[in-house]
Amino acid sequence: MRLNIATIRRFSVAAFALACTMACPAFGQPPQGGFGGFGGIGGLGGGFGSQTALPKPHVSIKESGNKRVIVSNGLPDHATGQFPNRGNPNRISAQNHRFDVPLKPRNTRRLTSSRGASFGVALNGVPFDPFAAEFWRRDRRSGWSYEPLGPGINLGTDQSNAHVQPGGVYHYHGLPKAYVEKLINSSPDKAKMVQIGWAADGFPIYNNFGLKDSNDLEGGFREMKSSYVLKRGVRPSGPRGRYDGTFVEDWEYDQEAGDLDEANGRFSPTPDFPDGIFHYYVTTEFPFIPRYWRGEADQSFRKGPPGGGPGGGRGPGPPGRRPPPFGGPPPRGGGGFGGFGGAGGQQ
Repeated sequence: MRLNIATIRRFSVAAFALACTMACPAFGQPPQGGFGGFGGIGGLGGGFGSQTALPKPHVSIKESGNKRVIVSNGLPDHATGQFPNRGNPNRISAQNHRFDVPLKPRNTRRLTSSRGASFGVALNGVPFDPFAAEFWRRDRRSGWSYEPLGPGINLGTDQSNAHVQPGGVYHYHGLPKAYVEKLINSSPDKAKMVQIGWAADGFPIYNNFGLKDSNDLEGGFREMKSSYVLKRGVRPSGPRGRYDGTFVEDWEYDQEAGDLDEANGRFSPTPDFPDGIFHYYVTTEFPFIPRYWRGEADQSFRKGPPGGGPGGGRGPGPPGRRPPPFGGPPPRGGGGFGGFGGAGGQQ
């Protein structure tokens, strides 16, 4: 078969266009192959399924001295999505988690960012990690960090808003729906407000329901609303475009917009603390898992080399500076917003 020159040229142009379509990411989007070891974009974490058989979940919670010691293998006691998947190539594996939670937390009246650490741990021993190590153009100094549950990136999270780090750590980025449902169904009164974990500073973490009246324990429950809102207008730098929730920095705090403070918490009685206590919520809207602590976080929640928390770690350095608002740039040196340093390369 003979092909003329014009036919060959048309074929070459079409092939080149197809190759570019497949290989060239859109401006401002994470490139194929993902960041921090995660797979490419596309595909979903899927619903609830299972991967290869794992050991039984194990968690123990004991008091020792002035700490509540939580030791677990990090395996969830509920169904998970299928891992690996197109957005997350990692398999869940058993871990050696140990978290030391202060028994008598103290509200410092200041905010400390949890970037570079796990915010807390669920009662089933699975860590709460609000941040991801994904930045615009892979530049952590850009001032634009991808929101793990935002519309601009797919990290293969399952229906419990969880996925898996390269080291096999299963962790929550948002409301752990399957676990919350399990806790509610197993409670005697099926109350909608349930404690789901402990923050690194010792204050309790609840699901997305709280008291209708913050002073009335008998008045029923309602869903708590975050006080963060999308900024208006367009981004002045970096990825530009309208603020749509793709980046953490797309959000700002508005005291009048919801029920909760900047740390996604409030003081009130709870079913577990009828005399009242400051406590956090995991909401269905940003920030999902709180990004700030009100108390002093224990060092065991820091990420790092083997030796503590999820993936280990030696704990925070000097006391953290007051963090800038979410819209502000990270401190010089690429560290986290508080005293915990950088994100530690974890999702």
